[in-house]
Amino acid sequence: MTELSFSELFARALNGTPCTVIGAADASGDAPEALPVGDWRRPAQKSDLAVLDLCEGVTIDVGCGPGRMAAALAERGHDVLAIDVVAESVRLARERGVVAMQHDVFEALPHEGRWTTVLLADGNVGIGGDPATLLRRVRELVEPRGRVVVDLAGPGVGIASRWARLQCGDDVSRPFRWSVVGVDAIEDLARAAGLEVLTLHVVDDDEDERWTAVLGNPAPATGSGASS
Repeated sequence: MTELSFSELFARALNGTPCTVIGAADASGDAPEALPVGDWRRPAQKSDLAVLDLCEGVTIDVGCGPGRMAAALAERGHDVLAIDVVAESVRLARERGVVAMQHDVFEALPHEGRWTTVLLADGNVGIGGDPATLLRRVRELVEPRGRVVVDLAGPGVGIASRWARLQCGDDVSRPFRWSVVGVDAIEDLARAAGLEVLTLHVVDDDEDERWTAVLGNPAPATGSGASS
């Protein structure tokens, strides 16, 4: 097998090459999973729109992929910036009319501290394999009363982190860290990142349930005693 960059194999997948996600360690026990590129390339569907209903104001879509969520937000009249580390994702998002840039969320971004919403759709709370660190980072992006909209796995998952690879034919990517966060773990995770769960939502998407949380900064404590 030839080992290539994640971006190169992800770009191939976006352009139609069948690609799977595999555990990097032989002992992981993870069966290969098909990368759901078709879901990302199509227009936003019912459950996507339900997630977008939770976004308010100017929004930054982190890990935008080919831009379906950002495009649907823009169609609703939102000012939206989409970012992704993969150049092909950014190109495809721009083809949809999205304002998009190739960028790592952990690097300096425009308008830090002034975004109304950060969107982490399609499991992107798993970026980097350390969800608490990612949530602390995106907390820096939103205004004090802003929100973080997070897609989650269902109950019983907790937080599962692993090394993974992409595989397309005989080529594999270099290992990358990824996490899956279940709805049962989001309250403690948010607290560890200095946030709190404002609301939880579940949408029946014909074949499955889609869980989403809205996170925000904790409300300031109000004292009850009088001062002299």
